Amino acid sequence: MSTTAVSTPRTEFFQKLKRVCVPLNQLAVRSQDKTADAKEILQHVESLTELWSTQASQDDSILDDRLADYVFVPLSQVLRDRDQYPMRVVEGVIRLLRELIQHGWKVKTSAALFRQLLVLLSFTIGGVPGQERKKDVPEETIVEGFKTLGALITSVDPARLKRSEIPGEDSIPALGHSVTVMIDAVTEDLPSLIQLEAVACLRAVFISTRDNSVLARFLPGTVSGLGKRLSPPLERQTQKRVLVACLEALQLVFVNVLGDLKIRGLLRQLETATPAAEETKSEGDSESRDIELTPSWLKATAAQVKIALSAVLKLRSNESEEVQRALYRLCIALLDECHASLADSQSILVETALMLQEDDAAQSRLETSLQDLVSIYPELSNGIKSALYSWVAGLPRMMQSSNEKTKQLAIRSILRGSKLAVAMQVDSSTLDDSLADSLRDSIITLMKASKPPKVIDDLGAVDLSQPTALIRSGNTELATYSPVILGSEGQKATRNELGSLISQIGPSSLQVKLATSMLSYVRDSDEPTTQIASFWLAFQLLKSSYAQSADMDELFDFSALGETQQQDEVFQELYDFSTSVLASRSDSVEPHPWQLEALALEVTAYYATRLEEDFRPELIDVLYPVTTFLGSEKPQLRRHAITTLNILASSCGYGSVSELIVDNADYMLDSVSLRLNTFDISPASTRVLTMMIRLTGPKLVPFLEDTVQAVFAALDNYHGYPVFVEGLFDVLGEVVTQGVKSDVLLLAGGDSKPAVDHKKRGYRPQGVEGILETVGKHLARVEASKSRAEEPFRPVPRKAWGPGKEKRKEKSFVEELEAAEDDDDDDEEEKKKEMEEEKEAVQTPTYQLLTRILTLTQHYLTSPTPTLRKSLLDLITTVIPALSPSEDAFLPLVNVIWPVLITRLHDPEPFVAIAAAKALGGLCKGAGDFLGTRLRSVWGEKGKGQGLRAWMIKVKAEAMGQKKGTSNKGRGLIGGGGGGGNRSEGGGIMIPTSTASTGLLSSSIGTGGLLNLDFGSGPTTSPDNGGMKMVSSSSYTTPSGGGRFSQSTRLWEAAVGLVRDVVSYVKVEDEMFDEILELVVDVLPGQKELKDAMETVNGDAVWLRLYERGLLRGLEVKQPVMEGFGFVRVEVGGR
Repeated sequence: MSTTAVSTPRTEFFQKLKRVCVPLNQLAVRSQDKTADAKEILQHVESLTELWSTQASQDDSILDDRLADYVFVPLSQVLRDRDQYPMRVVEGVIRLLRELIQHGWKVKTSAALFRQLLVLLSFTIGGVPGQERKKDVPEETIVEGFKTLGALITSVDPARLKRSEIPGEDSIPALGHSVTVMIDAVTEDLPSLIQLEAVACLRAVFISTRDNSVLARFLPGTVSGLGKRLSPPLERQTQKRVLVACLEALQLVFVNVLGDLKIRGLLRQLETATPAAEETKSEGDSESRDIELTPSWLKATAAQVKIALSAVLKLRSNESEEVQRALYRLCIALLDECHASLADSQSILVETALMLQEDDAAQSRLETSLQDLVSIYPELSNGIKSALYSWVAGLPRMMQSSNEKTKQLAIRSILRGSKLAVAMQVDSSTLDDSLADSLRDSIITLMKASKPPKVIDDLGAVDLSQPTALIRSGNTELATYSPVILGSEGQKATRNELGSLISQIGPSSLQVKLATSMLSYVRDSDEPTTQIASFWLAFQLLKSSYAQSADMDELFDFSALGETQQQDEVFQELYDFSTSVLASRSDSVEPHPWQLEALALEVTAYYATRLEEDFRPELIDVLYPVTTFLGSEKPQLRRHAITTLNILASSCGYGSVSELIVDNADYMLDSVSLRLNTFDISPASTRVLTMMIRLTGPKLVPFLEDTVQAVFAALDNYHGYPVFVEGLFDVLGEVVTQGVKSDVLLLAGGDSKPAVDHKKRGYRPQGVEGILETVGKHLARVEASKSRAEEPFRPVPRKAWGPGKEKRKEKSFVEELEAAEDDDDDDEEEKKKEMEEEKEAVQTPTYQLLTRILTLTQHYLTSPTPTLRKSLLDLITTVIPALSPSEDAFLPLVNVIWPVLITRLHDPEPFVAIAAAKALGGLCKGAGDFLGTRLRSVWGEKGKGQGLRAWMIKVKAEAMGQKKGTSNKGRGLIGGGGGGGNRSEGGGIMIPTSTASTGLLSSSIGTGGLLNLDFGSGPTTSPDNGGMKMVSSSSYTTPSGGGRFSQSTRLWEAAVGLVRDVVSYVKVEDEMFDEILELVVDVLPGQKELKDAMETVNGDAVWLRLYERGLLRGLEVKQPVMEGFGFVRVEVGGR
C-alpha cells in the first residue's frame, strides 16, 4: 500500500511529462524547418518548465535524476540544433535546465554531463573561442545562462571540481573556460544585471571548489578582473550594487585561497626559511599536493595582491555608504583571515579600515571591529599609529585639494584614528604636537583657499526701532552665530567635519593642552591669518573641553586633579585677549581683521553663558565695545554684535537688550561722553549712541543730559566738519524721535494743562440757549459794574508795595500788629502763587532736552550740507508737537527759531524748501495766533517781489509752467477777465430793481418760481455742498511740464500745505486773506482741506472768487419776491 501511495503521484507526474516530452522529442527529431516549428517547440518547453516548477514548489520529493534524464532527452535534441532555433527557444531550454539541475539531478550530475553543460552554457554566453558569433545573444538569454551556470556549479559534487588523473574525466579545463567567461562579463560594459549574475557565478566557483590548487589557478585572473571593475575609471561607471557584489566576491576569493588556515603549511615553511623546505612537499596538507603552491608562489602572490589591493582600496572615497561598508568588511576580513599571508598589505588595510570605521553606535556588536583585531594582534597598533601620524602630517596638503569630499574624508580619518588611539591608550607627545600644528596649518590653508562669501546685508529685516520685538531672550534665530571661517555653503560639510574632529579629538586634558599651545600664536603672531586660525582653534578646543568636563562632572569630581583650574586659566587668558581686541576697536582705523573681532565677540558671549548673572560686573568693560559693532560697515560684525547682545541679555538675566542697556546706561553713557570729551572724532561714538537710543526707546532719554551736553560741546569744537556734525545731529534726531514718544513729556507736577487747539472754527448759530447765555453774561457784567460803583472810596496806598530804602517810621504796637497780620496774609498769598508758578515751571528732563535741541538747530540751519539742513528741518517738525502744549516754554522757542526757519523757504535745494514748508506748517499748528504778526511782516506787499507772497507766486509760476512775473491784474471782484473759466453768454447774477422802471424779466424766470443761473458749458464739474457744482481741479492744477512728481510740483504742493496750515491755525488779516485766496483759488476745487479752511475764515469770499473764476456752475437760487420790486439780470463783464 505504501509503495502504491508513493508511486501514484510520481506516476501521474510522469504521465504529464510524457504527454509533453514525446511530442517535443518527435518534433525536434523529425522537424525539417526548425524556424517554422520553433513556436511549437517553445510552447512545449514552457509547458515542461511550468510542470516542473509547479511540482517543485508543491512536492519536490518525487523529483529525481531519472525524471530529469527523461526530460533532458528531448532537450538534448533541441540543443544539438540550437544554432537553427531562435534564441527564445534556447533561452527557454536553458531555463528548464536550471529547474532540472536544482530539483532533479541536484548533486548526482554525472561528470560527463557536468562537463557538457559547462561547455554548453559557456559557449552560449561567451561564444565559441576563436569563432565569430553567428547571431547576437539577447541580454535575457545571457542572464538565464549565468543563473543556470551558477546553479550547476553550486549543486555539483565537490569531488567533480578536482584534478583528475584519468584522461577525459578532468573537468577543470572546462571550468576554467567558464571562469574566463564570468570574468569577461564582469569587466566588459554590460548591463548591471548580467554583471551581478557573473559575480554570483564566481562566488559559486570559489565556494564549491575545495581543491586549493585549482583555486590558485583561477586566482590571478579573478583578482585582475574584479580589481579592474573596482578600480578607476570603471568604478565611476558602475552601479553601487555591482561594486558591493564585486567586493564581497573579492573577499571570498582571498579568504578561500590565501586564508591562513588554507595555506598553513606554506606559512610554516616560510617560518623555517630553509631552501629544502621550499622544494619538498608537505604531506597531509591539501594545498601542497600541487607543485605550484610553494613559498615562492606565496611571496609572489602576496606582492601582486598588494598591488591589486592598492587600486581597489581607492574606493574609500566613494560616496556610497554601502560600498564603504563592503570595503571595510573586506579590510577586516583580510586583516583577520589573511593576517599572516598578506602581512605586507597590513598597512594599507589598517589605513583603509581606520578611514571607514563606523561609530560605535552604528556598528553591530556581532561584527569584528578593528579595535577587536588590535586586541588580538597587538602588532596592528603600530600600523594604526603610523597611519595616524601620516594623516596628521599630510592634513595641510589634503586641505589644498579642490575636492571637498577628499578633505572631509581626511578629517574624518584622523577623527576615527584618534578615537581608536584613545581606546588603545596610545600616548605620544610627538603626535600631539604634530596634531596641533597640523590643525592650525590646515585651517590657515582653508582660509587662504576660500573665497570671501558674497554677504547680503539682511539686517534690513530686523527693525532696530522696535527693541522689544528685535531681540528677546530665547530667540534661537538671533542667538546663533554665523560661521567666521569657511562660511560658504559649499564648505559647510568640511566645516562640520572639522568641528567634529576638534570636539572629539581626545580627552579634555588633550584639548586643553592643544589650546595652550595655540595661545602663543594668538598673542604674538604678526600674520593675521595665523592669528585668526589659532584664535578660532583655541576657542573651539576650550569649548569642547568644557562640554566634556560638564558631562564628567555630573558623575565624578576631578577638581583635585587640577585639570579644571588649568582649563579656567587658559580660557581666562583667551578672554583677556578678546577684551583687548574689543577695546581697541576704532572706526577710523581697524587694527584687527573682522574675523578676529567676530571671534572676540563669540568668546565674550560664551564667557557670559558660563558665568550667567555673575558676568554683570564684566559688562562695564565689554558692553560699550560690543555695542560699537552695531555701527560696523561689515554685515557679519553687525550680525555678530546683535547676537552677542542677545546672549549677554539672556545670560545676565535680562528680558531683552533694551533692559540690558537701560540697566547699564550710566556707564555706557559715561563711555560715550568720555569719547566725545576726549576729542574722539570717529563716528563710532555717534553710531553707538544712535543705536543705543533706538534700542532702548524713550526710557533712556532722561539719562542723556550729560551726553547731549557733550554733543553740544563737540558741535562747538567740530562745527567745521560737515560729516561729523551730521552724525551728531543724527544722535540728536534720534533723541527727539524717541523723546516725543515719552508718556511723561508734559510739564511735571500740578494739573497739566490740556494742549491748546489753535484750529479755527466757523461761525455756528447759537440758538435760543446761546442767546439767553449771552444776555445772562451781559447782565452779570452790568451788575458787577454797579457793585463796583457802590463800593466806598479806598484811598491810594501810602506805603510802598515793596521794602523801601528809607527808614521806617515808628508805629504804635496796634499798628505794627495790624501791619504784621496784613503782611502775613500777603506773604502767604505770594508764597502760594510762587509755589504754583514753580510747580507749573518744573519740567521733565526729556522736555528740557528737547527744548535745548530745538534751540540749537537755529545755528546749523545755514550749514552748507543740504542733507543736514533737511534733517534739521525734519527734526523741528518732529519736536514741535511735543513741546507745543506748554505755551510759556514753547513760544519763546518759536521766537528764537522763526527768523532762520522762514529763510529756509528760499533754499536753493527744493527738498530743503519742502521740508521748511512742512516745519513752518507744524509751527503754525503749535503756536497759532502767536505767528499772526510775524506772518504779516514776512508776507510782503502786493506788487513787490519780496516776502512770502512773492515766493509763493514764483513757486506757483514754476509749477504751472508760467513766467515769474505773471499775475492776475485787471481782475475785479465781479467783473474782469474771468481768469480761466469758460463762461457762455447769459451768465450773471441777480440784483433787485424797481418794477416801475423795468419790470420782471419773465424770460429769465423758470418754472416753479426759480431763476436758473446757467453759466454755460465749462469744464467737467462735480457736486459740492451748498447746492453748487464745482469744477474738477484736474483742469487747473496739472503743471505744464515736469509731471506730478517733479520738484517744482512737489514744492508747490508744500506751499499749498503751508497756506492751509496758516489759514487753519493762525489769524490772518482780511487783506492778507484776500491775497492768499487769489493765489490758491485755482487749486481750491482739488484741495478739500484748504477749501474748508478758507471757507471757515470767509466762506462768502471763497464762493465769490470761485464764481468769478468760473469754477462754479448750475447754481439754482429761489426767485426773490419783494412787493414793489423786481429782479433783473445783470451781465458780468458787460455781457
